[in-house]
Amino acid sequence: MTELSIPELSLVVLIGVTGSGKSTFARAHFKPTEVISSDFCRGLVADDENDQSATRDAFEVLRFIAGKRLAAGRLTVVDATNVQPEARRELVLLAREHDVLPVAIVLDLPERLCAERNAQRPDRDFGPHVIRRQRGQLRRGRSHLGREGFRTVHILRTPEEVEAATVTRAKLFNDLRHETGPFAVIGDVHGCRAELEQLLERLGYAIDRDGAGRPVSASHPTRRAVFLGDLVDRGPDTPGVLRLVMGMVAAGTALCVPGNHEAKLLKALRGKNVKRSHGLDASMEQLEAEPAQFRAEVEQFIDGLISHYVLDGGRLVVAHAGLIERYQGRASGRVREFCLYGQTTGETDEYGLPVRYPWAQEYRGQALVLYGHTPVPETEWVNNTLCLDTGCVFGGRLTALNYPERTLVCVPAARVYHPPARPFPVSSPSGDGRAGLGGPVRREPGVLDIGDVSGSRVIETGYLPRVGLREAHAAAALEVMSRFALDPRWLLYLPPTMSPVATSAREDLLEHPEQAFAAYRSDGVEDVLCEEKHMGSRAVLLIGRSPEFLRARFGVPPAAPGAIWTRTGRPFFPPALNADLAGRLSAAAETAGLFDELGTTWLLLDAELLPWNVKAGQLLRDQYAATGAAARAALPAAAAALEQARARDLPADGPAVDALLDRTRARMANADAFTAAYLRYCWATDELAGVRVAPFQVLASEGAVYHERPHGWHLEAAGRLAAAAPDLITETRRLAARTSDPASAAAATRWWEELTAAGGEGMVVKPAANLTHGAKGLVQPGLKVRGREYLRLIYGPDYTEPANLGRLRQRALGHKRSLALREYALGLEALDRVARGEPLWRVHECVFAVLALESEPVDPRL
Repeated sequence: MTELSIPELSLVVLIGVTGSGKSTFARAHFKPTEVISSDFCRGLVADDENDQSATRDAFEVLRFIAGKRLAAGRLTVVDATNVQPEARRELVLLAREHDVLPVAIVLDLPERLCAERNAQRPDRDFGPHVIRRQRGQLRRGRSHLGREGFRTVHILRTPEEVEAATVTRAKLFNDLRHETGPFAVIGDVHGCRAELEQLLERLGYAIDRDGAGRPVSASHPTRRAVFLGDLVDRGPDTPGVLRLVMGMVAAGTALCVPGNHEAKLLKALRGKNVKRSHGLDASMEQLEAEPAQFRAEVEQFIDGLISHYVLDGGRLVVAHAGLIERYQGRASGRVREFCLYGQTTGETDEYGLPVRYPWAQEYRGQALVLYGHTPVPETEWVNNTLCLDTGCVFGGRLTALNYPERTLVCVPAARVYHPPARPFPVSSPSGDGRAGLGGPVRREPGVLDIGDVSGSRVIETGYLPRVGLREAHAAAALEVMSRFALDPRWLLYLPPTMSPVATSAREDLLEHPEQAFAAYRSDGVEDVLCEEKHMGSRAVLLIGRSPEFLRARFGVPPAAPGAIWTRTGRPFFPPALNADLAGRLSAAAETAGLFDELGTTWLLLDAELLPWNVKAGQLLRDQYAATGAAARAALPAAAAALEQARARDLPADGPAVDALLDRTRARMANADAFTAAYLRYCWATDELAGVRVAPFQVLASEGAVYHERPHGWHLEAAGRLAAAAPDLITETRRLAARTSDPASAAAATRWWEELTAAGGEGMVVKPAANLTHGAKGLVQPGLKVRGREYLRLIYGPDYTEPANLGRLRQRALGHKRSLALREYALGLEALDRVARGEPLWRVHECVFAVLALESEPVDPRL
């Protein structure tokens, strides 16, 4: 048996004369979708697989399809004769374009056998001279395949070898997706052996020493170290750093990728003519004092380093100078060059150093990229990337990131070992070794990419697998956001719409609690919480312990203590009032002890802001007040005229006038009830005087989300806020109920009747456990049950008339329920991405999607 090993991601080129069995071989060893046949492509463009006049167009189609597969990271097999050097050249270039390895599998079978096979195929009517010419081309080029660019060449010369062959797929050396961590990723060391020892000990590693007391390895009970290169040059003990790291790699307790300084040192160790600058001279002097065997081990170690690694199922990428998404998991000289040196603009700065292209600001990959290369005084999250070179050799710090926790650990340099070419500002770490205020600063690009939120798209969430968006709806959301929304750095979440209960069968009601209890009972939800529904405006509150903490975490203006926004992302108040309200809410959270309890510097809260007229004043004047005023002006006059007509005592018209008079009086009563309904939710305010906030859920804080905590916990936290600021914050009343207990459901129904009779809007029934999955999937997070009088504001003053109620019972709730679930899933996904520290564009993808779904046509009264 002959084993043909090929990389898992590669372009496999089958080479052989017609009749050599390439297609049969491809069918035996590859998936049908992996194989692209030139004959099939001829059929696509000419309806005849043997039409040689269509060859040029067929190969254009073949290369296009192959390119799409390679761009998507899929192994691709080209089934064609490929005996001409120019045909192979095009395919090698295609592999290089997509940074994959080209592999040649040559079927060099006897000419007579190929001729016999072709004779048995009536569609192959060409003469033996064709096979003879192809075989001559194959023989002339066979020995040059390596020089043409094929990294692997397999040659099969007999039918027996073809029959015995097996194809095995080997992982690329950079593919360590099966390694899930945890990891400690360490930035550029540059010969600072003492600081490296100190950092490893702080990370919890036990250091092994040889008889001379030199560190030769280190181990951790659970965590594997990952070194980002540039171990050497500039510092005082390059051999000591190499001895320690080489020992860890050999023991399996560390991984290491090469840096540009290792690449230059390798050339010097091999006697190449390289300029001994940027600290190389110091490394060579230090290594020359070591035994020759050690220098040989160093040379072998550096030569075996892999350009980058893809770890943890593709969620983590480590490379010395970083790596753009299209290069991750690929293998080519271009990829290695980027990993070692990054990308430059071709310019130099005033210090003669190359200007680096800011690839991280444009990064849109899902993998977290950790890198070094360019020293920074403070670590900063830029999109989903982080530079861990904090200039230890220049007097800065040696920094590591614990993954997946994303916590920083650093140690200060003992001194400046090497003067930097450009000024390097040194900042002091905090006592726990973490940089800055609570970890790395977040720096989002100044301009968001429109491509992140525009066009038709599908968003994958952890709650509903795929949520689709239409291009027109995305455009509508972008219009709203670009014109009216607050600073996007604040905008982490938009609340979902909420589904009403199914229509009640009761004679005088559209909504009743019994439908909510029945719906949750059918979903298998036993315990629910009934919460008072405040008639105000939905508000999202982002508050911080101080403006400095918020600026460090979100990069927002330095004096902003927080932000308050509406369901569509618009600011509730002008800047001064916003700052005042956010400051008071932050003080209440501090007094209530929530920041300390949750271990955070900021909180994101879901709330209602009262009264209704704070936000909806224009709506009240133009719609509700105008409707009520018109009715109160017109209907009394109409009733007076009808009473005069009835007083004329015209028997023939009496019944008709009576009916019309009764209807008009009923409409007058309905209009009065309509006006009374909206006035219950309005009162005078003067700036923040009279404004009330009713928080009901803690959405997120640093590194955490809370949708799996029961609603009771959230309302208890809200109650503590209300106790801390009773003049501003209103507590939400609630009542627990069991859907399977008729007495419990009846008690909750009576409570709803009391709330609505007193002028309340109604209540929201929620699964007590909060986030809930039932037999059919994600369960509605809440069902609103609105009172009879409140619904006048929704359906109009006369909706309670029997004829109107009959029509309104035909409400189609399916689309609304679907919309509520999709927006809920997107909101949860946005919060999860915030907690995971993902870049703002990934959060906005979900936030914009919630607003886009609001453009779907659905009855707004629901």
